[in-house]
Amino acid sequence: MPFALARPLEGLAVEYAPGDEIALHQHPFAQLLFASSGVMTVATEQGTWVVPPERAVWVPARVGHSIRMTGRVSMRTIYLDDALGPLAGQACCVVQVSALLREGILRAVGFAQPYRDGGPEARLVSVIADEIRAAPTAPLHLPLPRDPRARRVADALRAAPGDPRTLADWARLAGASPRTLERLFKRETALAFAAWRQQARLVRGLEQLASGDSVTSVALDLGYETPSGFIAMFRRALGTSPGRYFRTPVRAPQSARSEP
Repeated sequence: MPFALARPLEGLAVEYAPGDEIALHQHPFAQLLFASSGVMTVATEQGTWVVPPERAVWVPARVGHSIRMTGRVSMRTIYLDDALGPLAGQACCVVQVSALLREGILRAVGFAQPYRDGGPEARLVSVIADEIRAAPTAPLHLPLPRDPRARRVADALRAAPGDPRTLADWARLAGASPRTLERLFKRETALAFAAWRQQARLVRGLEQLASGDSVTSVALDLGYETPSGFIAMFRRALGTSPGRYFRTPVRAPQSARSEP
């Protein structure tokens, strides 16, 4: 992409194979990453965001990020200029994509650039901006602690989220007391250790399900004794079962979310 946009919005459509990665980079303008199929995992210094179909990740300007593809990914991304005003805040987040926003993105990536001011493209850009502002967020973020003791544990659990070791076991590995390790996770990720580990399992589970793994194999791999335990956690976090989540389009939001 260029260092400046010819118009307030420019789009890009790219196809990626399973396992493709885009190395750490940044843009001088905000970006909305959307996959019409496949799953993307976007990583920054602050954490990891999983982007299943019908969701998108908001990446503010000048935030370094890398992207990993799970399954074949049809990436449809739009770059947005500051001229559009505040859209989704100054931090990365996963947003739910309404039917209207989805169709707007798919149309925008085909715009001939530069499009005419005041023409139909410019009017659609205004609609897209309004839809981004109204889009509710999805709980698909895994924040990462900075303290080296907590980060050692976090990295180990990201590599093997089904590891059954207790908080006391992990505290010994980190060289800290259980109380200290719990306090570090709460302070640096805003999640208690058990909640953080559950989120790590959710994030990995989404990636594995997107790769075609069965619910049973994913549940066992993540340390659940039965698939029903994993399904119950998934439903609590995302409001639906794994099967429905991957086959049901997101409905248009009923109310706007507040700026983060």
